[in-house]
Amino acid sequence: EDDRRRLEDEAKRKAEHEAKKRFGEDESSKATAAAPTSTSPSTSAPSRPARPAGGAPASTTPSVNTRTAVQEPDEEERRPVRRGSGAGPARPVPAPKPTKTTTVKTRGRLTVVTALDAGEERERSVASFRRRVQRLKGHAANEPKEKLVREVTIPEVITIQELANRMAERAVDVIKLMMKQGQMAKITDTIDADTAQLIAEELGHTVKRVSEADVEEGLFDVADAPEDLVSRPPVVTIMGHVDHGKTSLLDAIRKTNVVGGEAGGITQHIGAYQVTAPSGAKITFIDTPGHAAFTAMRARGAKVTDVVVLVVAADDGVMPQTVEAILHAKAAKVPMIVAINKIDKPDAKPERVRTELLQHEVQVETFGGDTLEVEVSAKQKTNLDKLLDIIGLQSEILELKANPNRPAEGTVIEAKLDRGRGPVATVLIQRGTLKVGDIVVAGAEWGRVRALMSDKGTPIDTAGPSVPVEVLGFNGTPEAGDRLAVVESESRAREVTDYRSHQKREKQAARATGMRGSLEQMMSQLKTSGRKEFPLLIKGDVQGSVEAIVGALEKLGTDEVAARIILSGVGGITESDVTLAEASGTAIIGFNVRAHKEAREAAERLGIEIRYYNIIYDLVDDVKKAMSGLLPPTTRETMLGNALILQVFNITKVGKVAGCRVTDGVVQRGANVRLIRDNVVIHEGKLGQLKHLKDDVREVTTGHECGMSFENYQDIRAGDIIECYRLETIQRSL
Repeated sequence: EDDRRRLEDEAKRKAEHEAKKRFGEDESSKATAAAPTSTSPSTSAPSRPARPAGGAPASTTPSVNTRTAVQEPDEEERRPVRRGSGAGPARPVPAPKPTKTTTVKTRGRLTVVTALDAGEERERSVASFRRRVQRLKGHAANEPKEKLVREVTIPEVITIQELANRMAERAVDVIKLMMKQGQMAKITDTIDADTAQLIAEELGHTVKRVSEADVEEGLFDVADAPEDLVSRPPVVTIMGHVDHGKTSLLDAIRKTNVVGGEAGGITQHIGAYQVTAPSGAKITFIDTPGHAAFTAMRARGAKVTDVVVLVVAADDGVMPQTVEAILHAKAAKVPMIVAINKIDKPDAKPERVRTELLQHEVQVETFGGDTLEVEVSAKQKTNLDKLLDIIGLQSEILELKANPNRPAEGTVIEAKLDRGRGPVATVLIQRGTLKVGDIVVAGAEWGRVRALMSDKGTPIDTAGPSVPVEVLGFNGTPEAGDRLAVVESESRAREVTDYRSHQKREKQAARATGMRGSLEQMMSQLKTSGRKEFPLLIKGDVQGSVEAIVGALEKLGTDEVAARIILSGVGGITESDVTLAEASGTAIIGFNVRAHKEAREAAERLGIEIRYYNIIYDLVDDVKKAMSGLLPPTTRETMLGNALILQVFNITKVGKVAGCRVTDGVVQRGANVRLIRDNVVIHEGKLGQLKHLKDDVREVTTGHECGMSFENYQDIRAGDIIECYRLETIQRSL
């Protein structure tokens, strides 16, 4: 503390010394200007301050007058001595206050830094500059700002954060306004359109109300200018009955082996591929399953295609799924090309195929129609070039065009949950170009495209019209058949998916409560319906397969028993699936997926059965057998014979015994009997004892007499007829 004070005193003395020095120089220059005729050599030196007129004359001793300011004594030596009136020199005139013409280092308050840096120019510090900027900001903040009035688009439901962003207001201001109105809310809370409109109008903005359905405006089917359209490859869907060689034909064209990778040689996934024809033109092929369970997948393939190639085996002819494929193509109004496959087989009959197609209103060119047809052999690779040429000819007739220079639109052909890559969707781009980094919406899911994979498994950066591509980056697994679109921002994507999720939940709730009618009807159904349910939890590798399995199992249901799908989804079997199965008392079915290690351990611990399948036939058959076990068995009655009561005897300790003659068939001990009197059944029970003469016998045949007694029944009369029959329990099946 003493050192600090000493330094401050020393700094003050130096500062005063410098000030007096400058003041003495100024006074000396003024005196020289006032007396130019003085020739005294001492006048050129700095002079002391002038004395007042009534005081004693100033000393003219050179040793005193010629001293410079640097030679002035310290403050203690220069301190003026108090004098009486009229005695000695007067007090020097005090130095004037520094004016604006003084240097920067004499401004403001004197500090240690200014005293020590007296000989240097002082630069402005960062803190000083910051204070100056803050002062300027403060002045600017006090100035009234012009309010920006914005048109705020408000949907039926919006979050407070999103509303604040659209108004360009602070979210905290919106929350404060709601608190003044008596509403406590967080920044993530949602409010209805009426509340949002009141807030926006209170803050001086104009409001534009939109309905929920308006959020999808502009996503799809925006018209392109004719000059922007360029030719695109055709999209060809291969359709036909199971085992007619659809995938084999596509393999022969692609020179690959997809069939070898399918379980049982049956296509259970939808595939999209692009090949190059001998002419150099590109053709996109979509391969659809032919099994009856995959109706929805075939319908999707017909919707996104330009040309349908109907594959019919020459040795098998038109089959049920062939007819279904024809109906799909007609419903989608898509031109059809008939490929008669397996012509290399000895029992091939192409003419029979053409004739059978006529029954379904498909007239090929050979019979004078407009449907192109070609005989091919996938095994021998016969006429494959001819098939590609016909496809190219058909696409030229259609004049297929699209605009590649716009945001992409497409359709999800297939979707799955890959444990290493997350949700993966196979998408067929129909318009525009999809790029890595685009924000996309598909159904109730959205995401930013992290990677694009071609049909050959190589990463690509862009995908144009008619190009099949695997899209990685969705936050959830979209459903097969969903349309894909690129949006401009994440907020727009969330808005669209929130609306679609809301619609999806409403549909599910309506489906759950629909067809129940009034409360009275529902209660009567609960009383009268004895329907049993077979709960199942299904996990598959791709969305299309899960969809097909659920559809096939739902068709197995009857009025007495039905399959109830607790959960169906894409991906491996997890521990949460096992927990759900344990709570609902259901079995778990995995189709082309396996359970995680934790799930297996939990299933063993809880006793939950997990069954794995890779062929849909086996899965449906096993579930069908299990559901059959829930059906109550039926009872079948088998007639054994009839007997006529001739006489009734009363036997001590036994009761009444009927003396009978067997008139038809055979009567067996322990069999069921029915007592008929005057053509009316008066008793049904069991035959207790059966005797022939005095011997107990097991059965009595036609024409013989016997004695019978009934269990717990004595009302028998002569002339009654006894029917003897056996009841058999038969297990039912679906």
